[in-house]
This record gives sequence, structure tokens and C-alpha cells, in this order.
Amino acid sequence: MRKIVLAAAAAAAVLGLSACSKGAETAADATDAASDAAADASDAAGDAMAAATDAAASATDAATDAASSASDSAAAAAANASDAAAAATDAMKK
Repeated sequence: MRKIVLAAAAAAAVLGLSACSKGAETAADATDAASDAAADASDAAGDAMAAATDAAASATDAATDAASSASDSAAAAAANASDAAAAATDAMKK
């Protein structure tokens, strides 16, 4: 996001300076430079979005795995508690 803002500010500055210049060639160069800066900013934003999407997918996968492990652990603990309760009941009957 910062790169986009910086690129936009740079483009505005270049265009502002080119408007003050007397040569058409300089204005064309400034326009080309501004266009290149905007393209670079767009590419950087796309790369950042792709990286964020990948990170979100990885985090989702990790959270799903953790939830599955927690569920399995809870089921095992419940089974162990049930077995312990049954053993205590049997011990009290004897």
C-alpha cells in the first residue's frame, strides 16, 4: 500500500514538473516515467496480494489441522475418562 502511495506521489510530482517544463520531449519522458512507476506499483501490489493470499491459505490449513488434532485429543480424553469411570464403578461393586 505504501508503494502505491509513493508511486502515485512520484507520478504526480513528475507530471507537475513536466507541466512546468518548456520541452515536449521532457514532458513525454516524464509521462513515460510516471507510467512506468505506476506499472511498477501495480506489480508490487499484485505481488503483495498474492503473498497475502498464500499466507492466509497456509494459516487456514494450519488452523484446520490444529482443530482436528484438538478434536482427536478431546475424543481420546473422553474415552479414557469413560474407561476410568467404568473401572471405578466396577471396583466399588466388588
